[in-house]
Amino acid sequence: MSMVSPSTVFWLGTKELRTLSKDLMMILFIVWSFGFSVYTQASGGGETVNNAAIAFVDEDQSRLSRAMAEQFSQPYFQSVETISASDIDRAMDEGHYTFILVIPPGFEKDTIRGRDTELQLLVDATASQQAGLGASYIQNYVSDVISRYRNDYEETTGLSSDLVIRRAFNPNGTQAWFRAIAGLADQLSMLVIILTGAALLRERERGTIEHLLVMPITAFEIALAKVWSNGLVIIVAFVCSLLFVIEGALDVPIAGSRALLLLGTIIYVFAASAIGIFLGTLARTMAQFALLMIMAVMPMMMLSGGMSPVESQPQWVQYLTWFLPSRHYISFMQAIVYRGADFTIVWKEFATVLMMGVTFLAASLLLFRRSIVAAR
Repeated sequence: MSMVSPSTVFWLGTKELRTLSKDLMMILFIVWSFGFSVYTQASGGGETVNNAAIAFVDEDQSRLSRAMAEQFSQPYFQSVETISASDIDRAMDEGHYTFILVIPPGFEKDTIRGRDTELQLLVDATASQQAGLGASYIQNYVSDVISRYRNDYEETTGLSSDLVIRRAFNPNGTQAWFRAIAGLADQLSMLVIILTGAALLRERERGTIEHLLVMPITAFEIALAKVWSNGLVIIVAFVCSLLFVIEGALDVPIAGSRALLLLGTIIYVFAASAIGIFLGTLARTMAQFALLMIMAVMPMMMLSGGMSPVESQPQWVQYLTWFLPSRHYISFMQAIVYRGADFTIVWKEFATVLMMGVTFLAASLLLFRRSIVAAR
């Protein structure tokens, strides 16, 4: 193999950048993916109850029932409204309230005396996620008030036990933090593979790749040019998304080194670009490439740990996901962002992703000329 010419790789890459700069739809797609798409994926899930309508049927009219009503406030719940038992069916049918809590007569007296008490919670489950989460919130609120109320009257017997939970790395359990990083990784994977694979197919469909191959240019130089040029675009988009969307709009704190995160991202972009070139050599048309994207990229996004933890997947699937660079990328990305991991902790995953990228690039080069010959 002849020596790689850095100047040749550079000028081929600048040609890719000029071609991309003229593709307005692709530029808009990149901006949308790393901006609006990441933001909506992180903030649109609604991991907490938000402004839920709640009413009390207070048949006890006691200090305890009023204390429970005072627990519900913005931003999770609207102010508690009091309705009569006869209005329950109509209010639920018309969708006025998501939750209706029925407090029976004598509830405070039974609570003070340490008797078993029952409350009825009616839930409009048409808003399934908010209904499920809200029911848990209400149960916690009510249990907390009753526990404190009984302790005030010292009517409980025996020793009480409290479970104190301390969350590491994400004290408030904000799911938007997790979804933001997972969404950024998903968009990164998808865009890198699309750009590199589509660039190769675009050369083939226009016939310019044959012109390149008759020149004193190697397939390795063509591949490297596509990797660095498209990778540079994605890295710039990644940095902008990290600064303005993740840390800016979503206020996600970065516990570890941003430079280390950027280094790991560059390594992963190289690996994902190699996958894109590999898929581009297998496909003959853009339609085939789109089908390969569905078959390859979607499993990468679903099984890499972004949508669900790897540990929650079947054991045999976990073995398969080890061969996905995206799994290792999300793993060390979360370690750096959330836990502040340093290089001594993540270097093995860095090396694994780099080896996978080299392997895919080597396989792409082996198939490169063969695919050109088959296309002629």
